[in-house]
Amino acid sequence: MAGALAVSGCGMPAAPQPPTLRLPNPVTNLAAVRTGNHVALSWTMPRRDTDKVLLKGNISVRVCRQSDTEGNSAACETVANLSFAPDADATFTDTLSPALGTGTPLSLSYFVEPKNLKGRSAGLSNGAAVVAGEAPAAVTGLTAEVRKDGIVLRWAAQPGEATSIRLNRKLVSAKSPPGDKEHKAAQDVLSAPPTPAEQNLLVEAGIAAGRAIDRQIKLGETYEYRAQRVARVSLNGKTVELDGPFSAPLRVEASETFLPDAPTGLAAVATVGQAPSETDIDLSWQPAAEADVVGFAVYRREAGSPWQRISPVQPVVAPGYHDAAVQPGHAYEYAVTAIDAGGHESKQSAVAQETVPGP
Repeated sequence: MAGALAVSGCGMPAAPQPPTLRLPNPVTNLAAVRTGNHVALSWTMPRRDTDKVLLKGNISVRVCRQSDTEGNSAACETVANLSFAPDADATFTDTLSPALGTGTPLSLSYFVEPKNLKGRSAGLSNGAAVVAGEAPAAVTGLTAEVRKDGIVLRWAAQPGEATSIRLNRKLVSAKSPPGDKEHKAAQDVLSAPPTPAEQNLLVEAGIAAGRAIDRQIKLGETYEYRAQRVARVSLNGKTVELDGPFSAPLRVEASETFLPDAPTGLAAVATVGQAPSETDIDLSWQPAAEADVVGFAVYRREAGSPWQRISPVQPVVAPGYHDAAVQPGHAYEYAVTAIDAGGHESKQSAVAQETVPGP
């Protein structure tokens, strides 16, 4: 029997597949920082679900907080319900209640929980811990003085100050290096490393005096400083840090121009001659230690009068001056300043007083 045998049949059914839940992947990089009575949270939202499928549309996320007393953890209390796009850099700031912002130190752990459209999740994120309780007082009176050896920072110290001080320094405007080839060729591995854009400096010594010096700066740059007190407390057998609020920011321009140091040791001695015209006052002071000081200026005044420069326009080179324009019976005050090669004049020295004897 000739012919073709046509074979027909039906396909075998595939194995049943479980329904997808579209659960967002858990967050793994939650971080928490407490400053004063505010806790700043940051994390990255999931990009895919547990089936490795890209997520679309905003994702609901629950933020919760769990307290821990002597190792006994309470339930994770919801503090916010938010919404973010997939793969977004998410942030949230929680304000502590008066009960959590005061009193005995307490460990707090924060979690975030992304959910699908039906309110289901694949679990909580990693825990991010902070310390609740009474935070140190805010730093006040922050000031800065630019010197050749760095920026001197001062603040209002508390009596018996024992907390550390954290200085947050931010580089506001970096100097732009020249773009010429000669400059680029001159740069090598021995060049000084660039100043970090932001850095925290912890002050231990000098906190009682309310003073610290930042020597890790570059002249010509502009910096912004904030200060906060940092207390160390014992919690569940561990030493942890409890941070106070940051002070208001202080902007400092690290100028490359410095005034010379004021002269020291100024002394005034009156000499009386046989005639009134021979009466004078001799001044002397310590010579300047700075190499770029080229001379000095001498100032004089009588009580209630303004200062007047009595030395010539050209700086006095020697550390001494002879004032012959004085009158018997008059009292005079003197001060001197140092002048550098660039024409910059220092602050006045300490005042020296002398009275010319009467006729």
